[in-house]
Amino acid sequence: MNDPYMKDTDFMKGDDPFFPTAESGDGPFAVSREGKVTTTLLQQKRPISALTAYDYPFAKIIDEAGIDIILVGDSVGVVVAGEENTLPVTMDQMIYHTRMVSRAVKRALVVGDMPFLSYQPSVEETIRNAGRFLKEGGAEAVKLEGGAAIADRILALTKYDIPVMAHIGLTPQSIHRMGGYKVQGRSARQAQGLLNDAKEVESAGAFAVILEGIPIGLAQEITETVSIPTIGIGAGPYCDGQILVLHDLLGLSSSFHPKFVRCYADLTAITAEAVRHFQSDICAGKFPTPEEGYE
Repeated sequence: MNDPYMKDTDFMKGDDPFFPTAESGDGPFAVSREGKVTTTLLQQKRPISALTAYDYPFAKIIDEAGIDIILVGDSVGVVVAGEENTLPVTMDQMIYHTRMVSRAVKRALVVGDMPFLSYQPSVEETIRNAGRFLKEGGAEAVKLEGGAAIADRILALTKYDIPVMAHIGLTPQSIHRMGGYKVQGRSARQAQGLLNDAKEVESAGAFAVILEGIPIGLAQEITETVSIPTIGIGAGPYCDGQILVLHDLLGLSSSFHPKFVRCYADLTAITAEAVRHFQSDICAGKFPTPEEGYE
């Protein structure tokens, strides 16, 4: 190398001030362990926190609160757009929401959720659509549902330097095959299949894997078997991290409440009360006051 800023030593080990590791405190681009979350940093971090977000205001709040991963989930179709399931969500919708989230985030790793039929048809289509998440959406990684059946997609993306989070177990894009939102992996055959799926996505290069809707013991076995982080949702306490849909956590979802959801606030009630107060003030002539107007 002729670049005077480069050394003959391995610059990826933090020896050079322009290429510090996350542990380094030296150099103009150095960050602390509490700095920017990367896929590399996640390999050593436990436990890992993750939430969904779909817009700028919530993404900013989540990021500033210290959440590690923000997933722009195709669950936006259900919790924001009012669809019955995630299948109608399009690539253009996902890019739109991912761009909003990316503008707000400074620390968390932003992961774009690849919607139904954006990666199933072919490897070429997978690469093209995943690339849009990074180029147009500002995401730093993408998520794909499926195990061994899509290992070739994961492998292809990692070859093009597009980080991939895998997702196995109860995969919402497969609800028609599964017969609804049902726990997966209860039979010995299913459990072995999911364990194999986890190994396959790890071998293909996924940097993490979401385990959704599977028995606690199976989630623990998978977590102990693979070296990449496991992120649970409805998979019990023994995963390397946990994720929830933000609107579920805030009490903004519909009447459907899965067993694994813990509601940390009731923003539906708080919002309704604020709106009723506003309505009441208008009807009583209390809003606006002269002080809230202009001369």
